[in-house]
Amino acid sequence: MSTQAGATAGAGTGRRRRTAARTRKAAALLTAAAAVGTLTALPAWAAEGPPLPAYAFDPAGQRIEGAASSADADVLEPGRTYRDTLKKDGKVYYRLNLDTTKNSYVSAVAVPKPGGKAAYGDGFRIEIQDGSGVQCGYQEVNFATGEHVRPLAGYARRIVDPDESACQDAGTYYVLVERESDATSTPDDWELELQHVTEPLLRENGPDKLPESWPSGTPGPPAGEPQVRQGGDGFHTAVSLREGEWRADIRPGQTLFWRVPVDWGQQIFATAELGSSTAGDDSVSNALALGLDNPARGYVDLQTVSYSGDPATAALAPQRPVAHENRGSSETATSGMRFAGWYYLTATLSPEIAEEYGNEALPLILRVNVRGEKKDAPAYASDPGIFQVTGDDREAAASGAGADEADGGGALMVGLAAGGLGLGTVLLVGLGAWTLLARRAAR
Repeated sequence: MSTQAGATAGAGTGRRRRTAARTRKAAALLTAAAAVGTLTALPAWAAEGPPLPAYAFDPAGQRIEGAASSADADVLEPGRTYRDTLKKDGKVYYRLNLDTTKNSYVSAVAVPKPGGKAAYGDGFRIEIQDGSGVQCGYQEVNFATGEHVRPLAGYARRIVDPDESACQDAGTYYVLVERESDATSTPDDWELELQHVTEPLLRENGPDKLPESWPSGTPGPPAGEPQVRQGGDGFHTAVSLREGEWRADIRPGQTLFWRVPVDWGQQIFATAELGSSTAGDDSVSNALALGLDNPARGYVDLQTVSYSGDPATAALAPQRPVAHENRGSSETATSGMRFAGWYYLTATLSPEIAEEYGNEALPLILRVNVRGEKKDAPAYASDPGIFQVTGDDREAAASGAGADEADGGGALMVGLAAGGLGLGTVLLVGLGAWTLLARRAAR
């Protein structure tokens, strides 16, 4: 209550509310302590600085081991997330059991150890094959930002299309993930996060002709002052954004993740401005990278900018409005804007910044515009799942909820799974904390 009279009149209620608030705080602390185990400890980028936050893997991810031969491959189930390790020049297979009622997308996020050296073309290729080795769909992604590593995401797809002859039968398919590394690159293993998602078919064939013209002009900056919205440490914890101007801090070598709901007929525009620094004035090429990935974690765009101590801005290329007919394009960015849902923004600051400007965080201004009127979704035969924008999604974007919070992820259960604590142990600790708080409040 904001008035003294209200506070006095509601003293008993206020005491109970304060007790409840302390209880919630204690529960949050317990959850945070338990959840620490979900993040793999990583070394520091510089000796004088603390370690960077580790990539936040989905705690529900199941450990799996990619096979050297397709004959020995384990199955990736739809709607599931998996973890694996990819060695230098590694080539691994997974199995899919697919029908003819859904399109399938399998993504891989490769997470190298920080501080590693990479050549320009280092990266990986992911593809889906049928039982005869015919390629259904693939994507190749690489660092392309100098000699430093960062998380890389790409996807492969198998599309059910009556106008196509290959990859149309129900049955066994295979996912191949193949890493490419230069002889001079750091040979460390990469951790993999794999995800298999499906998209229902349309009840009837929709439009497939790509419009010749589309609004490619860049809008002006969003109105209002920047609000703090620090990014997450992975796709699973990507922080939700709506249109606006957002402020974050980013350290050399760090990658931050956000997500923006983009509906049918809408376009996303984004820029990332790195604030000035008086600590140096030498130029660092590819200092800041701004990336865009689609709801299935498929690569769409990546832009970089150099930095010499003055403000520097990386801007995504203008993208077509989200439309089903975009999938007919052979151009990667256009094809990537094929469905509605959460689009992911990533910002990576080169570790070379630390050599010239120190290991302290630099200010980052992220400007996001979502343009265009929402259009009707195509006539899906069933619930499109993640390939839509719901009212809850818009609320999450307005509130800044993390992906794990907005999607109902249980941080407490995350901590249990990764931290090695049994459910009974945590419940007992939690009950003890709540009892202690209640006794203190009573006194």
